[in-house]
Amino acid sequence: TTLIHHRPSRMRVWTTVLVAGGAIGFYDGLFGPGTGTFLIITFAVMLGTEFVRSAAMAKVINLGSNFGALVYFAATGNVWWTLGLAMAACNIVGAVLGARVALAKGAGFVRIVLLVVVVVMVIRLGWQQFA
Repeated sequence: TTLIHHRPSRMRVWTTVLVAGGAIGFYDGLFGPGTGTFLIITFAVMLGTEFVRSAAMAKVINLGSNFGALVYFAATGNVWWTLGLAMAACNIVGAVLGARVALAKGAGFVRIVLLVVVVVMVIRLGWQQFA
């Protein structure tokens, strides 16, 4: 499989990095949930990266973002270490299992799962907001 479906121009890459990267980074710092999904969509749609590779790159960026937040909150004494370490362990297990499933089932399966999760989240948020 090819890693990039279409090669975007340098101008498109830089514009996407600056605009989408800035917007997603701001959103991640302010709220956080869904950042990985926004990154995957940006890589796949705006930059033409193959879907499974987009998901992998989003994981790496999320790791960096979360590590930065951890450093800041640890420096200010605002980390619940027991909960955080338990979540980190479960996240590693989930990431390994997810990577294996993604590689075994392919990009089509990952797209379907992402779409289902996004639709369920939108329905849930809509229900919470308007019900």
